[in-house]
Amino acid sequence: MSIVDTSIAAASAAFSGLAAWGAWKASREANEAALKANETAVSVAQIERDRWHKELTPQLRIKLQAESDDVLYIRFDSPAMLGELNIQLTIRDDFDRSRLPHLAGVPTPEQTAEVIWGPYRFRPRINEADELGRSVPAFPLLLGDRHRLALDPSLKPSWYEGADGEQRWRSEYSTAPIRLWATCTVPDHTPWKLAFAVPQDGSWALGGA
Repeated sequence: MSIVDTSIAAASAAFSGLAAWGAWKASREANEAALKANETAVSVAQIERDRWHKELTPQLRIKLQAESDDVLYIRFDSPAMLGELNIQLTIRDDFDRSRLPHLAGVPTPEQTAEVIWGPYRFRPRINEADELGRSVPAFPLLLGDRHRLALDPSLKPSWYEGADGEQRWRSEYSTAPIRLWATCTVPDHTPWKLAFAVPQDGSWALGGA
């Protein structure tokens, strides 16, 4: 093979290698572009799902009805397209005590957790409420309907001793709202967890915003 032929072969090989590298680079860039486009599409779809989920947030209203027996009323106002809504209620404490430091001579975290720190509890074993009166299992509610749950005054902690222990406990929560979590579920939708502060004056607490 002559010097010219060798040069031509070398140049051809170099050109082929350059072409192959260019094709690989173009393929890689195309794959990266496709991946970014897919990630963007997924992100946009998630944003749309989140927006739709927020627009479908159940609108509820809850009030305390002081009768011969105290009753909590829950009404489902909208949106109609949700159909039947399942609602599970849990009474919240006035604030989260689980992170408080434990000091000698004060109630243990276990003792503190056994107290409902608020004015009311669900009546134990009525409406399938738990023994503490902290929560009731989910119940179905249709648009415009309302559900009623029996309440009892919360029990004072065992360390509120003395003749005035009960009075001190009642005075602490005489005007405090009933704080609730309402977990709402509908088939094929992510659950909604709504917070309520129900006043003791009988007015409706609105939720769903």
